[in-house]
Amino acid sequence: MRNLILTLLLIVSVSSVQADHYVYKVVLVRAAPDKLMELIELLKEDISNHEVFGLEKPFMMRHSQGDQWDLFLIWPIESMGSYFSANSLEKRQDAVFLDKPYDNIIYDYIAYHEELFVEGPTLEEFRSMFETYDYYHVEMFVALANKRRELLKEREMENDYLVAIGRRPNLIFNKVAGSKWDNFSIGFYKDIKDYAASADIDPMLKEKAARDAGFEGADFIGSYLRRFINEHNDTLAGAIKN
Repeated sequence: MRNLILTLLLIVSVSSVQADHYVYKVVLVRAAPDKLMELIELLKEDISNHEVFGLEKPFMMRHSQGDQWDLFLIWPIESMGSYFSANSLEKRQDAVFLDKPYDNIIYDYIAYHEELFVEGPTLEEFRSMFETYDYYHVEMFVALANKRRELLKEREMENDYLVAIGRRPNLIFNKVAGSKWDNFSIGFYKDIKDYAASADIDPMLKEKAARDAGFEGADFIGSYLRRFINEHNDTLAGAIKN
């Protein structure tokens, strides 16, 4: 009886966690030489037909400076089980890019790509941010061994700091499966001026906000982050609209 009760409690606990965390798919793409614009049009075709494929709308951004990828696609899939169900796989058979084998013609347009499944914010928050803002700051991390939880905590501390200085918090995503990245965040802005506006914030406010969030001070946020990371890439990117 005791084992049965423990099993039931475990099932309830796992179900609760799954209900609180929405799963997203991310695809990072570097185009083959001279193929970027053609590739964008092919990907936009999939995005415009997302409902036919049984998908929530994918969002696509193009980097302006920073990381090696040209394009970053992200879309909600709810859960791994629903995305890889027989029904979902059948719906996506007519897609140009999504879930195609590597001998598909789409890969003539791609020099490099990687895929990642992550847990992230609620679907409502995700949609709201991507539908409102067109400029992004993406930071991606590989954690040091045994430092993944501390890295996540640091990212949450940075969000507390951002809120305290009157800035929008980042959306934080954590790895479920896929490529090497353990964690990434996306900051949402109107444009590059909006992104740079934090430079005008009162230094005393920044200092207090950093200390309240758990840092030694505003000048120590970056060095504290480096305690937990093995690798870090970031980029600024703009939305690609259909």
